[in-house]
Amino acid sequence: MKDKELTADKRRREIIKGARELFRSRDYDSITMQELTGRLNIARGTVYYYFSSKDELLEAVIEDIVSDELARKKMLLSQAGNKNLKALEKLKLLITEDEVLHSKEKILYSLHNPENALIYSKHLGRYINELAPVYASIFIQGCEEGIFKTDYPLECAEFIIAAVRFLTESGFYPWDEAQTGRRIKAIPFLIEAQLSALAGSLFFLNENKTNYKELI
Repeated sequence: MKDKELTADKRRREIIKGARELFRSRDYDSITMQELTGRLNIARGTVYYYFSSKDELLEAVIEDIVSDELARKKMLLSQAGNKNLKALEKLKLLITEDEVLHSKEKILYSLHNPENALIYSKHLGRYINELAPVYASIFIQGCEEGIFKTDYPLECAEFIIAAVRFLTESGFYPWDEAQTGRRIKAIPFLIEAQLSALAGSLFFLNENKTNYKELI
């Protein structure tokens, strides 16, 4: 029984991996399940055995991306050369790493439209639950170093992630360029207020706005 479960899990993982690779190279809306099964060289019924629809498969791919991102962040922070970095240096490190990740995962941008509202909401919820503790650990370190001051590091991380995603997501919400721009300009100062940080200590977040928009 366990062997069958392992085999089924392996096949499911293969489908997710293959779909993720295809979604990287093509717009999600233009890909059909028939094309996907052809690319994976498996029967169409096999895919539908594990995933009832393309949207369900998309959700599994997004979950896979978030899981990989969480593992990558934890590994990055635990590496010998990074473990002893100051809190602000660790924050910069994660922002740089995020730019690389999002440039590879074209599928994330398919969530930036109203028809994918439900999938986007699930993705954001899981993102907050799994990645906020990573940022919270840096905020806690910053408090120990005396550069931040908060009794609610995890809640600050959750609030910041949700606010940044909601208020700068111009592809999903009806924000125009001017609205998004003024918010991005103000966000470092708002985060400083959340963390009682020294004025200007988080200004590096706006040194590269593309980086910052992909922070969380």
